Amino acid sequence: MNPIDQHDDNHALAGEYVLGTLTFTERQAFEARLENDPALQQAVRDWEERFFPYNALTEPLTPSDFLWPRIQRSLDERRSAPAPTSTASAPNSPVQAPSPWQRLGFWRAMSGVGVAASILMAALLLLQPLGPATPEYMVVLLAPQNQSAGWVVQAANRRQIELIPLGTFEVPEGKALEFWTKADDWQRPVSLGLVEPGEPIRLNLDNLPPLEDNQLFELTLENVTGSPTGLPTGPIEYIGRAVEI
Repeated sequence: MNPIDQHDDNHALAGEYVLGTLTFTERQAFEARLENDPALQQAVRDWEERFFPYNALTEPLTPSDFLWPRIQRSLDERRSAPAPTSTASAPNSPVQAPSPWQRLGFWRAMSGVGVAASILMAALLLLQPLGPATPEYMVVLLAPQNQSAGWVVQAANRRQIELIPLGTFEVPEGKALEFWTKADDWQRPVSLGLVEPGEPIRLNLDNLPPLEDNQLFELTLENVTGSPTGLPTGPIEYIGRAVEI
């Protein structure tokens, strides 16, 4: 197989694996390769990072009491079903592995990505109608205590960001939320100012380096006038890292 085609196929398989659209047999074969294939491991990490903002915005659901018995019945029926009879392939007509574009699972995976992205964008546009329609970067700020999503940072370009609340946050009297950011190679975080709970804000990053992948954002609880030291001093209420969409 052409190296480029192989790379595309592996990338598509990794996406299907993360989304859970592979069959049981395909998943087993993929995981066997995954143990000793660093490139495949990186592809899985890339897909997981790409999907993380969408996952963080969904509420976990408790399965019904009927789900596990139903799964067990399906497994029992599959075990008791007769094995399919094999048919000999015609001579001189080798079977070729389907390309990524021919795989049904690939299209299921891409459909899942599109649906998730559409739902996310619709929610964000409802929250902030004037926000950018096609963000290049996304950050979901999670509460360290329970991993609940409290804010979203989106950026249509690397010089302007929007901070959008996903709910309400009770600030104690005499305290305030302060917004911070720090790229991997910065020596210290930089304050982006105080934030009013429940109110979206738009900020220009003209005095900072352009926004980059994996850049840290956090909200800390500080004195009502902000941190007295120019550095975070209070507890972290929400934290997350930028992901390029």
